[in-house]
Amino acid sequence: MIVESVLGEGRKALAENEVKMLLRESGIPTTDFQVVNSFADIEQKKLKFPVVMKVCSPTILHKTDVGGVVLDIQRDQLEGEFSKMRKKFEKEPILVESMQDHRVEVIVGLINDPTFGLTIMFGLGGIYTEVYKDVTFRVVPIRKQDAEEMLSEIKAAPILEGFRKIRVDREALLNLLLKVSSLGMKHMDHLDQMDLNPVFVKAKGVIVVDAKMLLK
Repeated sequence: MIVESVLGEGRKALAENEVKMLLRESGIPTTDFQVVNSFADIEQKKLKFPVVMKVCSPTILHKTDVGGVVLDIQRDQLEGEFSKMRKKFEKEPILVESMQDHRVEVIVGLINDPTFGLTIMFGLGGIYTEVYKDVTFRVVPIRKQDAEEMLSEIKAAPILEGFRKIRVDREALLNLLLKVSSLGMKHMDHLDQMDLNPVFVKAKGVIVVDAKMLLK
C-alpha cells in the first residue's frame, strides 16, 4: 500500500520513514524512529540517548549534503538541535532515532538496470561507498548460494569473515540479502532504485540505518 499511495500522489521518491515501513513489512530490521513536526511531539521516554536527527522529506534524498543530519545528540541538547533543524527546514518533518552501535557498515541496493533488469547490489557501505566502489551484483531473485557468493566477492570480504576478531552476524546478512531480493520481486513493476546505506552489521543481527527509494 505504501508504494501505491506514493504513486497515487504523483511522487517518485519515498521519504525515509516510508522506506523503513516498507522494509519492516518485509521483515527487514530498521531503527525505531519518530517523525515529528514540533519539539513537543517527541516522545523522549522512548528514546535511548544519544540520538540522531534528520530532515525527513521525499524531496531531500541526500540529507548529509544539505546539513540535514545531526549525530550524537544528548538529552540536554535535543531542544536546541531541534530548533536549529526547524529553522533550516521550516516545513519538513524531522525524524528522530537512537544511535546504533556497530562494527561494520555495508550497503545493499536494488537497481533496475536497462539491460539486466532488476539487480541487487552488495558492498562496503558508509559515506565512502562511492570512493571504495567495492560492490558486487546479481540479478534477482537470488538464492542463498548467490548471497554467499556476493559476501565472498567483495575486496572487504575478510572483514565479514572475522578479520582481526571483528565479529559480524554473517547469517543475518545473508537473510537480509534474500529479503531485499524478495522485496524487489514484489515491487519490480514500480521500483527504479533502492539504497540501504549504511546497514550496520553487528555481532548479532543487522539493522538498516538509512534508506532511500525511487520509483519508476
